[in-house]
Amino acid sequence: MLRSEELPDCFYYQNKPTLITPNTSTPNHSLYLSNLDDQKFLRFSIKYLYLFEKAVAIDILKYSLSKVLVDYYPLAGRLRPCGGAGDDDKLVVDCNGEGAVFAEGFMDISCEEFLQISRKPNRSWRKLLYRVEAHSFIEIPPLVVQVTNLRCGGMILCTAINHCICDGIGTSQFLHAWAHVITKPTLNLPILPLPSRHVLKPRDPPQVTHTHLGYTKTTFKDNNIHVDINQYLQSQPLVPTSFTFTSAHILRLKRRCIPSLKCTTFEALASHTWRSWVRSLDLSTTFKVKLLFSVNVRKKLIPEIPQGYYGNGFVLACTETAVKDLVTSNLHHGIKLIQQAKSSLTDGHVRSMIDLLEDKNVKTDICSSLVISQWAKLGLEDLDFGQGKPLHMGPLTSDIYCLFLPVVGNFDAVKVQVSVPECVVEKFEYYMMDGLEEEENGEQNGFI
Repeated sequence: MLRSEELPDCFYYQNKPTLITPNTSTPNHSLYLSNLDDQKFLRFSIKYLYLFEKAVAIDILKYSLSKVLVDYYPLAGRLRPCGGAGDDDKLVVDCNGEGAVFAEGFMDISCEEFLQISRKPNRSWRKLLYRVEAHSFIEIPPLVVQVTNLRCGGMILCTAINHCICDGIGTSQFLHAWAHVITKPTLNLPILPLPSRHVLKPRDPPQVTHTHLGYTKTTFKDNNIHVDINQYLQSQPLVPTSFTFTSAHILRLKRRCIPSLKCTTFEALASHTWRSWVRSLDLSTTFKVKLLFSVNVRKKLIPEIPQGYYGNGFVLACTETAVKDLVTSNLHHGIKLIQQAKSSLTDGHVRSMIDLLEDKNVKTDICSSLVISQWAKLGLEDLDFGQGKPLHMGPLTSDIYCLFLPVVGNFDAVKVQVSVPECVVEKFEYYMMDGLEEEENGEQNGFI
């Protein structure tokens, strides 16, 4: 058994990973990325970790990946600055078929042992994903995969998928397509992938017709010193926190909304998490704080974005309030703000945002914001390469950005994960759990 939460070393079968290229010829061109794809805020890779009880043969995984990359050929290409100068330029995908990075290794650990320490990520998990040596983000291949076989016969699959090419829905679509090639090799893909981004091209000339709070820098002063919450968080030792909310917990949260307000699970949980986060940081009540959260706009646009689109079809909705109003009120205040922010995302609002982002000096305002990304309800936890669904699914790392994650085996539950400064962990856990961990009618609480 493991004596700590540290993972043992990973032993690679080869000194260098292999490049998996599409197994037939693919279009060789430069793929335009939309302004939603190309935001500096999204210039990172989405890193997933899957634990499977039974390993799939490496040769099968490699061959099926080479087949699915024919349909998802941009993931086998490379990012390039449009002007050829550097990272600050508009990015495009050079669809050159160079290939995805595929590493394979072994770790002396069992599935059971990993599950015992899988409550939240730690730094040693980085051993499970091959680190590509690169000087900048754009030099990292859009798709990096590592398969780590375990002592017990299980495997851990880690993927790093470039966020400029895929959003959460897109990554889920790609991973399920990969699994489909293995489990149903004679059948066509259930969803035909759509690589073109022209449906989200800006207008000419750009028409910024709406106010976009998420891109407006909040300024407030404390004794004439500018306060940047994000900068403060980044300067502190951060500790991952994780909470699992069952349907019973979520119902109790909704009952705390007074006066009663019909709301979704996301709205109640986002309001609760935002409020708990702000309370734990002990901010001045005069400060204003923001909540940024991802909203899928595929069906909000006119016409709707076609099925199969795997680029970034989400925007960050934004709401803002004074600390005093958020922490002294119950959940009703936050829920109402979140609902208003969601309802404002009309076709006109989103088109205006796309046009605003034509100016590459515009940046997402995260200095006073909690950012929530929704990974639940995307089907990520249902991935099956033929040996069963995963025992565990989640992010490889934890950050100051908050994730709402699926819970394997419980569709109605949501895991909330975010890193907070070590000095406020206890307060944050108290506010998140207060009154919800009590057993009612024999229910077991779901906090981990």
